[in-house]
Amino acid sequence: MPNSLTHFDDQGASRMVDVSGKAATTRRATAEGFVRMQPATLAAILDREFAKGDVLEVARLAGIMAAKRTGELIPLCHPLPLESVTIELTPVGDDRLRIIAETAVTARTGVEMEALTAVSVAALTVYDMCKAVDRGMTIEQTRLLAKSGGASGDFVADAAEGAPS
Repeated sequence: MPNSLTHFDDQGASRMVDVSGKAATTRRATAEGFVRMQPATLAAILDREFAKGDVLEVARLAGIMAAKRTGELIPLCHPLPLESVTIELTPVGDDRLRIIAETAVTARTGVEMEALTAVSVAALTVYDMCKAVDRGMTIEQTRLLAKSGGASGDFVADAAEGAPS
């Protein structure tokens, strides 16, 4: 099998992919994840009852900040000059919070990892802010929903794959 894993050379050594020959294009990515919790915890979040502050806004800011630092967190990611990061936090039923992150950049490499990092850190922030009342929360089904731009073309996840139950 030829070297299909781009972060390894032919001898198996780790490497940062050389993107210097690629054209800078507009690239976008969308990721999602869920935090499952007790219904009372979600109600308290929505009613802004936590002494640490507005859970949704702190999680949104944490996700945005994390997206901007992805190149420092993931060893082989290129640092990117992000042009846009948006995060939506929406209740689903009475026991889940859906987190969606959208990222955009004009660069030589994609922004999928930035979107996934934003979702992950936003979810961890929800957990951190609410763990005093609900240590049983779970972070679930973090995945890439879509990406556009670049030589590999567009990707849209199958709606049935990873759909919350």
